[in-house]
Amino acid sequence: MSNRVYAMSRTEIKELQEKKLKELLARVYERSPFYRRRLKEAGVDVANFKIRDLGKVPFTTKSDLRDNYPLGLISVNKSEIVRLHASSGTTGNPTVVAYTKKDVEAWAELNKRCLEICGATSEDVVQVAYGYGLFTGGLGLHYGAEKLGAKVIPASTGNTKRQLKLMKDLGTSVLACTPSYALFLAESAKEEGIDPKRDLRIRIGVFGAEPWSESTRRILEEEFVGSAYDIYGMSELNGPGVAIECREKDGLHVWEDHYLVEVIDPNTGETLEPGEKGEMAVTTLEKEGMPLLRYRTRDITIMDEDVCDCGLAHARIKKILGRTDDMLKIRGICVFPSQIEGVLSNFEGLTPFYQLVVDRDGPLDRLLVRVEVSEDFKSDRLTEIVDLQKRLEEELRDVLSISAAVELTEPRTLPRSEGKAQRIIDLRKV
Repeated sequence: MSNRVYAMSRTEIKELQEKKLKELLARVYERSPFYRRRLKEAGVDVANFKIRDLGKVPFTTKSDLRDNYPLGLISVNKSEIVRLHASSGTTGNPTVVAYTKKDVEAWAELNKRCLEICGATSEDVVQVAYGYGLFTGGLGLHYGAEKLGAKVIPASTGNTKRQLKLMKDLGTSVLACTPSYALFLAESAKEEGIDPKRDLRIRIGVFGAEPWSESTRRILEEEFVGSAYDIYGMSELNGPGVAIECREKDGLHVWEDHYLVEVIDPNTGETLEPGEKGEMAVTTLEKEGMPLLRYRTRDITIMDEDVCDCGLAHARIKKILGRTDDMLKIRGICVFPSQIEGVLSNFEGLTPFYQLVVDRDGPLDRLLVRVEVSEDFKSDRLTEIVDLQKRLEEELRDVLSISAAVELTEPRTLPRSEGKAQRIIDLRKV
């Protein structure tokens, strides 16, 4: 990473953001019919814009991308687009993301920074077990590792036995995948007679694309990788590389020379102060092909603008607490899967694998938490099983403010995922 990026002060970052934001607004006003109309309707004075006026700029949402499918939000000529990624589009049109040559190069640089801040070097062997293709996860970290000068194994997702063989035979030292797949890889290694800590040499794990808890980090570091880091990104913002933990692991540093991040009240849209929990909205300061103004990510987090103990002044976001679209509303109470995972992690004898089933009993919502017991929980005594279920249900009620039934299942009975974990089954929508 360049010394300039490391050495920037909060004042320098803010000044740079204001300069880039003014340039961005002028550019999209001139080149994007969509944003020109939005900014005019909102009465934004682009020529005399100050960063304090950011609240006047309308939000951009996923619906805007779908409503302007496929390329209605680009801010360059179509001839300048060199790459297209897209979501699966399971609910209507997919969200298409367009990149210029400069965008792809910037994306590689951001992911290079992310790997560097974790301690990766050109001597590492980086196995990328995120999906490749329209999903941005695999290619982003692939580009970053190549720019770093490391050896890259583009393993993609799936074929777990082959993944383990590649790790062992090629000396993988950095693994990039979802945390749920990392747990599955560790479990599968043991079944194959491989001791993940002794027989593999993975010193760094770069895990993202889904929320994960400190208890998952503890398990991964005890059983699989030397040190586990959380990385953040989404396709609309480039892909992975927006933010990552440093070695302090006290929040994810946002690369603020490329992204201006706000935390807003998800109901009112009001910008919140650092330290307050809300939805993250992001403005892409450098993107050419399809820049976004105040894009509502639906991710819930907390912003911290204090200079980190690592010395980096780029602001941090706390681990993603959940998504507004993953939030379950049960009997009028908002419930995030991360809250339930936090409860489960405090009990011995359980694995990290769980599933939430929401149904209705007449007019009332009903929540069932299925969780696996670990291999070493070998109790044949019904009283011990009933006691554990009871204690779990009491703790869940205290934390969630609603009652939830708990079902303890045998080891390896809940579904595993080679990509993003599917934690929620909402039968109310069936």
